Amino acid sequence: MSRRLIEKAKRILREEVGTIYKDPGGKIKVALIYPNTYHLGMSNLGFQTVYGLFNRREDVLCERAFLPDDEDREEYLRTGTELFTLESQRRIHDYDIVAFSVSFENDYLNVLDVMRLSRIPLMRDERRDSDPLIVLGGISTFFNPEPLSDFFDIIAIGESEEMIDEMIDLYKSEINKVNREDLLRNMTSIDGCYVPVLYEVVYREDGTIKERVRKEGALEKIKRRYIRNIDRFDTYSRILTPNTEFSNMFLIEISRGCGRSCRFCLADFIYRPPRQRGIESILKAAEEGRVLTNRIGLVGAAVSDHPSISNILKSPEIKGLQISVSSLRADTVTTDLIKGLAEGGLKTVSIAPEAGSERLRKVINKGMREEEILRATELIFINGILNLKLYFMIGLPTETMEDIEAIVDLTEKIHRVQISIAREKANIGLLTISLNCFVPKPFTPFQWVAMGDINRLKEKINFLKKALKGMKNISLIHDIPKWAAFQAFLSRGDRRVGRALRIIKDRGDWARASKEVGVDPEFYVYRERQFDEVLPWDFIDTGMRKDYLWEEYGMIKYGIETPRCVPDKCTRCGVC
Repeated sequence: MSRRLIEKAKRILREEVGTIYKDPGGKIKVALIYPNTYHLGMSNLGFQTVYGLFNRREDVLCERAFLPDDEDREEYLRTGTELFTLESQRRIHDYDIVAFSVSFENDYLNVLDVMRLSRIPLMRDERRDSDPLIVLGGISTFFNPEPLSDFFDIIAIGESEEMIDEMIDLYKSEINKVNREDLLRNMTSIDGCYVPVLYEVVYREDGTIKERVRKEGALEKIKRRYIRNIDRFDTYSRILTPNTEFSNMFLIEISRGCGRSCRFCLADFIYRPPRQRGIESILKAAEEGRVLTNRIGLVGAAVSDHPSISNILKSPEIKGLQISVSSLRADTVTTDLIKGLAEGGLKTVSIAPEAGSERLRKVINKGMREEEILRATELIFINGILNLKLYFMIGLPTETMEDIEAIVDLTEKIHRVQISIAREKANIGLLTISLNCFVPKPFTPFQWVAMGDINRLKEKINFLKKALKGMKNISLIHDIPKWAAFQAFLSRGDRRVGRALRIIKDRGDWARASKEVGVDPEFYVYRERQFDEVLPWDFIDTGMRKDYLWEEYGMIKYGIETPRCVPDKCTRCGVC
């Protein structure tokens, strides 16, 4: 093993607070993998939560591993070192279970890299009983795990808090009694456990799915797991380190899901029903956090929607700490909220209008008026938060150039508010415009639409660059349309896309490499679907009616808005 890589791992560990070390004797050994760098993986609250869930069991030892950065990867290859875990520097291949936590489609290729560096055969049918059990979890499994299905023994669909104990208990009771095939079949008794080998997908000549053929014991639908009362489980940082995006910030989940019914938003639909964490639970976590650091991050899809957010910020447990929050909704921004955040030392606030025109915001069901956006920005600047980040999407369904021009118009209005207040205070911050290409996602009303053409997306980005060029204190950032299209390819892909991943990884050019193995990217990215088409993810039972999503999709033609989700008080979507 490379001495340099070992020493780097030990140096990283010395800078951590909260790392869990256990004697491996008699324990089920789990290697928890984040298929990206340590910097990104340790910034992921879900990954940290799963680490805590495994290690709270006395009979489990769970250690972490990450995708090496480019420099370390070269060292692994040069020295022939196998990928190892951080805590004990033990080879990944020596663990009983290798559990991947995958949140983003663009990390799918990194999954293959990690397996290769760990000397684990990529394809499930190439592995022996002596190889570790390979498990997939994370947000990517909630909506469409099919592109990765040939690489994994078990895929955990949904929230993991209860599933982890059930899976470990079954594994522990049967691992010495049955072979791997029987173990996998028995895992199907656990709600949310998807065993891909028990299914065969049959395709029509036009490339669409004809049917999914089940083997004996396999269920027709896999029920997504979710926790009705999230206060039963703590969701906050387990390890603090300066080597993350948040640098020694203690993250606390205050809500899960949103319920605003924005038609493009994956998080809204896969986390239904939305759930708020109780104030007592949040403040208890904050007390634990302030022992370790003076920096607290409140995490949720809609932090300002939490009914107790102002009281949380005023509480003794929070007072005196530096507070950070994820994106706020403009229509729920209040003076008390912004004052509380400013007193907590927050320097930058993010708001997501998503579209420049009110017409397009109605199409996507954003439910946000221009006057609400301008009022929110005024409150932010008046109360001393100087920096504002605005998120917009381009390529949305029904979008026209007038909608793109409206982004410029809205930005100019916000900029004028910023300058007006800055003159009074003799201090001005930065206005950042973030442009993101719309990617259609499964389990949203837009799962049937075609993605916008790459070249047209580039033209819109260039138009906005020129239109905003020269405006002082404005920065524009954007993603790359080519990689947004790749995300769409993976997001709505089937098992054939997964089989193309191996050659894509080796060739680099994903579109060309896919065609070499007979997979047409345009079939997945630029094709509009029909309601009666069998979609690759239709086997997942989220509780939501497919015809409800189709009805929502139909409303975009008329710009009809849908009321927000009210858990247990409405039955529109079917989840409640």
